Amino acid sequence: MQSFEQYMPTRVVFGRDTEKECARLVKKCGASRVMLVYGGGSVVKSGLLNTIKESLEEEEIAYTEFGGVKPNPRLSFAREGVKRAVSFDADMILGVGGGSVIDTAKAVALGAASPETDIWEFWNGDEKITKALPVGVVLTLAAAGSEMSDAAVLTNEETKVKAGAHDDVLRPSFAVMNPKLAYTLPKYTLACGIVDILMHTLERYFTPVKGNELTDEIAEGVMRTIIRNGRAVYQNPADYDAMSEVMWCGSVSHNNLTGLGRPKDFAAHKLGHELGGMFDEAHGATLSAVWGSWARYVYRLDIDRFADYGKKVWEINLEDKEEAALASIERTEAFFRELNMPTCIGELGIGVQPDEVLKKMAYSATKQDTVSVACFKKLTARDMYEIYKAANHK
Repeated sequence: MQSFEQYMPTRVVFGRDTEKECARLVKKCGASRVMLVYGGGSVVKSGLLNTIKESLEEEEIAYTEFGGVKPNPRLSFAREGVKRAVSFDADMILGVGGGSVIDTAKAVALGAASPETDIWEFWNGDEKITKALPVGVVLTLAAAGSEMSDAAVLTNEETKVKAGAHDDVLRPSFAVMNPKLAYTLPKYTLACGIVDILMHTLERYFTPVKGNELTDEIAEGVMRTIIRNGRAVYQNPADYDAMSEVMWCGSVSHNNLTGLGRPKDFAAHKLGHELGGMFDEAHGATLSAVWGSWARYVYRLDIDRFADYGKKVWEINLEDKEEAALASIERTEAFFRELNMPTCIGELGIGVQPDEVLKKMAYSATKQDTVSVACFKKLTARDMYEIYKAANHK
């Protein structure tokens, strides 16, 4: 086993009707003035937001609302949220929704703790993250895993850059998870979430570090579980048991448990973030659109690893290791297609892109070719351009 540091402080309250526990959990954090962050109104229509507000009112916890978060959460909206939180003198941010809502809540919590600093400076690396208001979560979408992670992603609308910030202070204090809250998701949104969950573990599984047997077993188990139950909830979103497994997989896949003892690769995330930032495409769809092209570009660096993935996760038993490795990539893409997810850029809805756009994204992802990306294979701008080019078809 390789060396690692583990820190997962989020209190998870999982099961039916757990959203009624919000006030108790807020008080346990010592907070008394809460800012509720949510998205486009589904939490209002469903009555979920009202349930949470009633819970807070019963415990005489003051709150203010900040709704309107969009997918690929916007920097400008988070900046406005910081102003609102400071004006309200909030001492906790409560995100009610999926990954975009939670990431926005984290950005607001970070900015409200340091109102003298523009939050984008934390995302572009100019300022070090040291503190944030506590964040609570009521999860309505199994996908990003932000409810237990140390990460948050924002999109800068002016520059079209989508980037992540990482620090343990961004881990939520608590996460409320009721699988029933995800029953009414559109199928496309649900499928994007399933892809994101699988990718969060794939991006930790394919690294150059070996010798982490238990971490591998956990990662392979998470991947088998999300594939099996992802299929089930895609057919029947009201399957409580399957949705429970999917929701918990989302948390475990991104709280670092599936990557202990090895670095994250996240090449597909870097590739996908450029597509998301430039074209405002759904995150999960950008990942499925590029992963196969990335995998075929790098698999010969560790054919055994890809063959093992095929055997452990997809039950591929071929004697020829290269055939097994390629079959594992094909089976993964076939799973994406089962969910009606794209497996190339042309299927995203933006169409096949001109060469100059591919190069622009490759250079943006590598900071104008001044840094290499990922670790399974360190990718230069040229490497990323070649992967985009391989994925650029329909």
